[in-house]
Amino acid sequence: PQNDEEAVKWYRRAAVQGEAAAQTNLGYMYAEGRGVPQNDEEAVKWYRRATQQGHVLAQANLGYMYRTGRGVPQNDGEAVRWYRWAAVQGHGLAQVNLGGMYRSGRGVPQNDGEAVKWYRRAAVQGEAVGQNGLGYMYAEGRGVSQSDVEAVKWYRRSAVQGEAAGQTSLGYMYAEGRGVQQDYVVGYMWSDLAVSGANSGERNRAVRQRDRLAQQMTLGQLVEAQRLAREWDPVNLN
Repeated sequence: PQNDEEAVKWYRRAAVQGEAAAQTNLGYMYAEGRGVPQNDEEAVKWYRRATQQGHVLAQANLGYMYRTGRGVPQNDGEAVRWYRWAAVQGHGLAQVNLGGMYRSGRGVPQNDGEAVKWYRRAAVQGEAVGQNGLGYMYAEGRGVSQSDVEAVKWYRRSAVQGEAAGQTSLGYMYAEGRGVQQDYVVGYMWSDLAVSGANSGERNRAVRQRDRLAQQMTLGQLVEAQRLAREWDPVNLN
């Protein structure tokens, strides 16, 4: 049976002997409060020990702690430094986060071209958040030539992996007829799927979009859209 306390015990035994993966895992357990009282400072301590051995996931996690100010003073510059260490070694989420830092100008000068570069590196690895980020850059024409067709391509790749932001974005493109033929039914379907899998901020966006679409649809269209959402699976590329 799943047992976080036992996991912590064994992670700790390996971690104190210098095993970098165990140190990273122990840091995660402290960060999430699994099997131990939640403690960001302890999480940072173990992540940092693992980074000293070049552990890529620990580098990405330490970047997150600096970006959010968990267990360390908030520091975008330090976040960028650790994200970059992990990103250049191919860590997908670190690449996404580094792209986001360039896109927003946090910890680095704002640079859409650099944002696109890092989003693309993550996207081609199949990282759903990176695919959504790259889709956004194409939709807005930031760092690349504006292309709704390219935006839809990347949003779709994100959406079929269950990424709620990608689903909401793809739903929007169908609702507006951008890069695809306008289709309220499919737009509603993707928006509804996003509602069920999103965090609070993204859920609110998806709910607003879904409800706005519902006001423009016939009852028949609404019933069909709800059926598609219920029956959707990743093989269905609509």
